[in-house]
Amino acid sequence: MSASQAEQIAGVRPILRRVVANAGLLLGGRTVNAVLGLAFMAIAGRALGAAELGVFVLIQAFGQFLGEVVKFQSWQTILHYGARPLGDGDTRQFQRVLRFTILLDLASTVLGIAVGVIGAIAFAGVLGWGAKEAPAAALYMFSIAFMVSATPLGLLRLFDRFDVLAWQAGLISLIRLIAGLVVLLVWPTMEGFLLAAAVATVGSWLYLAGSAVAELNKRGLLKDFAWRDPLTEGMPGAWRFAWNTNLATTLDVAFTHVATLIVGALVGPSQAAFWRIGRQVADALAKPAKLLTPALYPELARLRADERHHAMWRLARNVGLLAGGVAVVILTISMIAGPTLLKLVMGQAFEPAATVMNWQVGAAVIGVFALPLEPMLVSLGKPGAAVRVRLAVSAGFLATLPFLVKEFGLIGAGAGLAAAASALALGMLWFILKENGSRREAGTPAPGPESLKGDD
Repeated sequence: MSASQAEQIAGVRPILRRVVANAGLLLGGRTVNAVLGLAFMAIAGRALGAAELGVFVLIQAFGQFLGEVVKFQSWQTILHYGARPLGDGDTRQFQRVLRFTILLDLASTVLGIAVGVIGAIAFAGVLGWGAKEAPAAALYMFSIAFMVSATPLGLLRLFDRFDVLAWQAGLISLIRLIAGLVVLLVWPTMEGFLLAAAVATVGSWLYLAGSAVAELNKRGLLKDFAWRDPLTEGMPGAWRFAWNTNLATTLDVAFTHVATLIVGALVGPSQAAFWRIGRQVADALAKPAKLLTPALYPELARLRADERHHAMWRLARNVGLLAGGVAVVILTISMIAGPTLLKLVMGQAFEPAATVMNWQVGAAVIGVFALPLEPMLVSLGKPGAAVRVRLAVSAGFLATLPFLVKEFGLIGAGAGLAAAASALALGMLWFILKENGSRREAGTPAPGPESLKGDD
């Protein structure tokens, strides 16, 4: 390793500690989120039963799918283009980045609500609910306006306010649980639980957005803010970056909400409820490791701004190894205690979800091992590579999902999810190694195999 490379890598250990510390803050909120989220689903499941809970799950999945699809992951744009002007004290350029992402969020909101309301009514039968539930589903789609919170999210991550994000993660589930208990007492219907979910979404958005504005004011970053400056001046490739990161996340949603909708359309709301419950438990078990990802993005953005490419690779490697260790524990917990947990929390009727849940946990574990790969590609300015991998894997998964469900039921869907997670990880790794080779040929600093050796 050269002296310049050693200098780049120096200081990675403190950065890793900061990543872990920030992930720990998020973990507190997300742990509360997971526990309270399961409690809410348990209340709804016992009040509605498997079939009606399935309708609730499908409506919620459609709304969340649209919220993610239309949302330009502008938090990544904030990190990618805002880290350097913020560090340099260039307030005017930082405001250009902020204005761009705010306008993206506003456009996303309008589009999401329009598509959601029309789709909830026009495609009710196809999506898994009937004409009777269509009006309630359409009203729920207005909550999409408060699912598009990418800009506040990016600002708080850039300002290292992970404590606020931790509180927000727990707050949404707390509001949802309290509202769910009220609904259970006064209006125990599917429509009532949809209202509870919408109220929680609005409440958490207000807290997140208010906190972000307060941070901007404290740093004087809103002073003389102008709306009429050139939209992307000083942000080369901003539109391409925004589209690519949006598409990458849209494809990621195919592994969650779209799969739920397909299962519901093919085998009915009850099976969709089993799939959703299993996936929610799997996500809850994998959450401690996955929380390293949002804490990793801003650190990679800062290292990239300082052109410390070898340090980026070393940090990603260490995070992957740390997360992988947690993943092994996760899989063990699922195999041993998963069925008991489902029966205890959801009731006897939901015990059949245990088998597919183990496949879903397996897919989540594979994703945990590979979690630093996509942040590396995005931070290196190659979100298009991540998009191509996700596009190919998502297309293959969704194309084969109907066959897998019809031939093998939920087990086939779970096995397909695990195979897709493996293909996604291998594809991301291939593009990173390819980028490494390209940088070497160009004579620019690149993360190489020598950065994998030795201590920090």
